[in-house]
Amino acid sequence: MAEKNLHPDQLYIDGLVQNNSTVIQTIYKKFVPKVKNYIRMNSGDDDEAQDVIQEVLITIYNQAKTKGLQLSCPFDAYFFLLCKRRWLNELKKTSNKEVTLQDENVSIDESVQEMTFQTEVFDEKQSLFDEMFQKLGEKCQEVLKLSFITKTMEEVAAKLNVTYAYVRKKKSLCTGQLTEMIQQSNRYQSLKS
Repeated sequence: MAEKNLHPDQLYIDGLVQNNSTVIQTIYKKFVPKVKNYIRMNSGDDDEAQDVIQEVLITIYNQAKTKGLQLSCPFDAYFFLLCKRRWLNELKKTSNKEVTLQDENVSIDESVQEMTFQTEVFDEKQSLFDEMFQKLGEKCQEVLKLSFITKTMEEVAAKLNVTYAYVRKKKSLCTGQLTEMIQQSNRYQSLKS
């Protein structure tokens, strides 16, 4: 997103990334009551609402941290729509609950919908990556985790007490294996389209 389209509410995204307790408290004070009320009115309770809110905040944090999320719409609309969709997905999964939707006539413009869609796709990709990563062997996971957090492959080799050449080769093989597993997944095919 272009810098000129940056919404003033970006401060909430930045506050989450910086773990700024004042900003986080403001989010809970200003935006969470509306979400809790919506979920309570739609077959949920406070605990379920809190779970949805936590999951959405974690998703926003992860997207901001890894992809540099830049808000182009009001945080309130973006956050509410993400929570609402997450709750509706929960209701679909546990369809034994009677679903009574009390929809507030929230005006949602295209930028909110687009940002929400991008965040949901990001979350789905992250979920797929995590699932496939867990299917890798222990050594592959170890090499890749260290390469994610360590600056150089020399440092990774030193931490694992192996040669630089070995760790480069292992990382390449593991990355290839992970990529292949992801690309062969049905979820990946649906994300592509």
